[in-house]
Amino acid sequence: MLRYPALIDGENGAYGVSFPDLPGVVAMGGTMDQALVNAEDALRDYAIETEKDGEARISPSAIEDVVPPTGSTLVSVPLIHLSGRSIRANMMLDEGVIAFIDGEAKRRGMTRTAYVEWMARRIAQAGG
Repeated sequence: MLRYPALIDGENGAYGVSFPDLPGVVAMGGTMDQALVNAEDALRDYAIETEKDGEARISPSAIEDVVPPTGSTLVSVPLIHLSGRSIRANMMLDEGVIAFIDGEAKRRGMTRTAYVEWMARRIAQAGG
């Protein structure tokens, strides 16, 4: 999976994310978490449009080579290609973990499956 360096700046209520390797690919959000979710979507849109146009995708720089400007936070954002095709994955998890997943899914108005997928994407964003 590719991970692109990204810069977050702003303040609570108005965060922006930009990609040093991809001028013009930006995202916004009221919280850092929402800005990162939107950044993942913007990165995926960039990849889709690049493929549609038959252009080569720009390779990400090594995060160690990016020097963040003062006031910006350096993070990496994963490029996750969504195929739109679901695949069944049977898993055995501890009942306490399932109880947690079910409680969080209900609190967020999501199904168990949607919550697990959402969490996997968030962990990927965090560099997990």
